[in-house]
Amino acid sequence: MHSQLNTLPASHLEQIFNAINLGLIMVDAEERVLLWNDWLSKHSNLPQQQVIGKKLADAFDTPPTPAFLTAVRNTLSHGLPVVLSNALHRSPLPLFDPTELSDEKVRMHQSISITPLNSPGGRCCLIQVTDSSTSIKREKMLRSHSEMLKVEATTDSLTGIYNRRFFDEHYKMVLGHSRREKLPLSVFMIDIDFFKEYNDYYGHLAGDKTITAVANSLKSQLFRSTDVLARYGGEEFILVLPNMSEESALQFAEKLRMAVWDLGLPHLKSKIAQQLSISIGLSTFNQDNDGDLKTLLKCADAALYKAKQKGRNQSVQIAVSELTALSTVS
Repeated sequence: MHSQLNTLPASHLEQIFNAINLGLIMVDAEERVLLWNDWLSKHSNLPQQQVIGKKLADAFDTPPTPAFLTAVRNTLSHGLPVVLSNALHRSPLPLFDPTELSDEKVRMHQSISITPLNSPGGRCCLIQVTDSSTSIKREKMLRSHSEMLKVEATTDSLTGIYNRRFFDEHYKMVLGHSRREKLPLSVFMIDIDFFKEYNDYYGHLAGDKTITAVANSLKSQLFRSTDVLARYGGEEFILVLPNMSEESALQFAEKLRMAVWDLGLPHLKSKIAQQLSISIGLSTFNQDNDGDLKTLLKCADAALYKAKQKGRNQSVQIAVSELTALSTVS
């Protein structure tokens, strides 16, 4: 094959260089351009006759990046190949998509390989330029799709807040952090009062809208990025607030309860009022107790049960140390 290429006329070699779907530049030891194929002419809008013989740094209307010129000079000096990946060097050369109609053209993303060549006149180097715009777009699409799938996997489709799957994973992490840093951690279990009766009377569509309204109301009370609200079940929500003491937690629970109450949503089938209300059970982990993942949740659940027993539309707090005394509460 090598001997066959040697016998090809120069015009045939030129046709081959120009037919290749990538840019080819050859420079000599003085960095003067010896080869400039049609692909380069098309994407730089510079014809071959205008650049042949010029210094590479002066060939383009806008100079190449310093990193690109340094790479070429290192190859010429040391005879070592260099690859400029698009991950670190997105657009070393001022090349553009000729089909782009916008007045403010954006540089093409490029992958560049620089290869040393030895010739009778001294060392040269061959620069191969590949358009990596498509692969960059594909990478962005895949990343975007991955993020979308991640959001779908961790978000409740009805309310837009986190789902139970996300909460279970997040809860393990924040409880571990609270233990290491010796900080309190408060958990709230929230239930819409007499929601079955609401659904039966107003219909499931109205029930879904009400669940969303309650979720938005609860979420509006959160101001720290570490505060996490999730839909735990049908009409049940769970909230975890790091670094919140028992005293502050009870005050915050009342704030949540009143936020939903102030929505003023009619609930004619409620057995305690003519409008929608919630019950809240809460518990706080601190270094004075030996609570684990399940214990803290059991306390919050027991507190919610007690709030319902006491008449609903209220907040009840149970400490981890009280759980034994409430072992009969399911």
